[in-house]
Amino acid sequence: MTRTVTPDAVPNPRIVVFGAGSVGCYVGGRLLASGANVTLVGRRRLRDILMAHPLVLTDYQGYRSETHLTPDQFTEDASVVADADLVLVTVKSAATANAGESLAPHLRPGTPVISLQNGISNAAVLESRLPGASVSAGMVPFNVVQKQPGHFHHGTEGHLMAARTDGLDALLPTFARSGLALELRDDMLSVLWSKLLLNLNNPINALSNVPLLEELSDRDYRRCLALAQRETLELLAQAGIQTVKLTALPMSLVPRVMALPNWAFNRLASRMLAIDPVARSSMWEDLEAGRPTEVDYINGEVVRLAQSLGRTAPINRCLTELVHQCEVTRRRWPGDELLAELRSARRLAARA
Repeated sequence: MTRTVTPDAVPNPRIVVFGAGSVGCYVGGRLLASGANVTLVGRRRLRDILMAHPLVLTDYQGYRSETHLTPDQFTEDASVVADADLVLVTVKSAATANAGESLAPHLRPGTPVISLQNGISNAAVLESRLPGASVSAGMVPFNVVQKQPGHFHHGTEGHLMAARTDGLDALLPTFARSGLALELRDDMLSVLWSKLLLNLNNPINALSNVPLLEELSDRDYRRCLALAQRETLELLAQAGIQTVKLTALPMSLVPRVMALPNWAFNRLASRMLAIDPVARSSMWEDLEAGRPTEVDYINGEVVRLAQSLGRTAPINRCLTELVHQCEVTRRRWPGDELLAELRSARRLAARA
C-alpha cells in the first residue's frame, strides 16, 4: 500500500546515510544527483576514493550519473546526524548495534531512522539503542555492486519500502524526485521475510562464483534455491507469518518455478531474468573482498526461526556453514555438487 503524500512535505530535508558502502552510496548518490541535501557517513578508504574521483552510479535500465562530492558530503563523523531530518542506516547487519551506539549521543529525539539492511531484526536492534528516535524497518529489493572504486551499479528491479511511521510522509517527494520511490507499508514483517526468501539466493550466488544471470540460468543452482525457499516457507507457515508478492509471482510459487526445467523456467520467469549480466550478490562481493558475510543474518535467520519452533532447518544451516567455510577456504561449488551437498544434509537431518 502506497502512502499518500501530505501537504506539509519538507522542501529539501537534510538526509544522512550512515554506513555508506555499496547500498548507502547508491541510494545516497541517487538522492544527491536529484538535488537532495545528503551527507554520507562511511570509512576513510571510500572517502579518499570519492574525494579523488566522482561518485558514478549506473543501473540496468541505462541510468547514469556522476557527482563530484564536496568534503562536507562524505565524512567519518557520526555527529552530522544532529541536524538530520532523516537517517538511513545501511551498515552490514553485524554492525547494527555499534551503529546505534554511535548515533545515540547525537540524534535528536523523534528523528526518523530507516534501517535499509538485510535480515529481519535490524530495526529492533537500532530501536533498543535509539529509544528517542522513530525507527522504521526498511527494505532495498535491488542488487548493488561496486564495479570499480567509486562506481556503484544497480543490477536488478524493485523499489524501496519502509514501515509507516510518523514523519516519513513528508519525505516521500524527495525520494520520488531521485527516481527511487519509497513505499510505506503496514506489513513490514511480511515484506522483510518475503525479501529474505529472495535473499536466500545470496549464498548460492556467492558459492557459485558466477554472475546472478548465469547462476539463475543453471537449473541445479535454482534447485538449491528452491530447497532453501521451501524449507523457509514451511517454517513461516508454522509461525503464522504471511508473505507478500515482491515479484511477478506469489512467493509461494517461486520455489516451484525455480525447480522447473530451463525451457519452462525461461518461458515463465522472464521478468526474474531482467538482471544485468554483470550483477552479483553482495555476499559474493564480501567474499571477494575478504570481508565477513551476512549469511548469519539471512540463512541464519531461518535457522533461528526453526529453533524457536522446536524444529530444524538443515538446508539453510548447511548453506550457512558452507559460506563460513568459503570465507576461509575460498572454495566455490558447481551446481550439481552443491545440490548433492544440500540433499545430503536434508537426508542426514531426517535420520537424526
